[in-house]
Amino acid sequence: MSRSDQLDAQTRITSVKEIALSERSGAACLVQLRGPDLGSRVPVESGGVTIGRDPTSDIILESDSVSRRHARIELANDGGHRVFDNASTNGTYLNEKLIGDGETLRSGDYIQVGEAIFKYLSGDNIELDYHEEIYRLTIEDGLTQIANKRALGDFLDKEFARATRYSRDLAVVLFDLDHFKRINDEYGHLMGDFVLREMAKVVKSRVRREEMFARYGGEEFCVVLPELDLDHALEFAESIRRMVEDHEFVFEGNIAKITISIGVAQIVEEMTRPEALILAADERLYTAKREGRNRVVGA
Repeated sequence: MSRSDQLDAQTRITSVKEIALSERSGAACLVQLRGPDLGSRVPVESGGVTIGRDPTSDIILESDSVSRRHARIELANDGGHRVFDNASTNGTYLNEKLIGDGETLRSGDYIQVGEAIFKYLSGDNIELDYHEEIYRLTIEDGLTQIANKRALGDFLDKEFARATRYSRDLAVVLFDLDHFKRINDEYGHLMGDFVLREMAKVVKSRVRREEMFARYGGEEFCVVLPELDLDHALEFAESIRRMVEDHEFVFEGNIAKITISIGVAQIVEEMTRPEALILAADERLYTAKREGRNRVVGA
């Protein structure tokens, strides 16, 4: 082979490698699951992505919990990506863990910067994965990864109609965290986010597949219990109250003890709409709070 042919072959091989690397690195994006641009997609190109309050950042987050040049995502040697924290004040979290000098990203990883949460997607099915994430945003809470209020409403409508038609039991448990504002005020919103996520994990472990656990709003949550009468719903409520009370919430060296107040209601004949069941549970929740919190009220 002549010198010219060797150079031409080398050029072709290099070009193929560059194209393959470019295609692989281009097939990645960040989807915002929580934050000001919910559902937005940012491609992660070979040049990477910068995140921070600085106006020149690729993703601008105007929040006191975000540093000017908070974090960055760069192309790795293998064609994937790595996430780095730029010595930010509050740190960058990958799958709820504080990152160090840099962590390799895998498709499906969660990145938290301040109060914003992103999901990293990569691979051949990125378009399908993205549209699945957008659908999930319509039914799932981005922070706690349990059902949202919309999904709760759809599920309750269906179960209420079934319980009414066939004279079946149906109960609702409504609860919120006691003095949650103190957590945010004393430890900051990142600790507050952690507490909500961790509490959701604790309660979710007690919820069966045929039941629904959802974030109702803020620090308020709801569990719909098909086929359970009031007595059994009260037993369930008391069990999750104890589980939360006994759990130690530890985040970045801070330790918090959390309690919840719970209202429980059962479907009765005079109820004609599912909202009446929620309202009854809500009234009992506020009774529990008025009576001193960290208790279950179902009568």
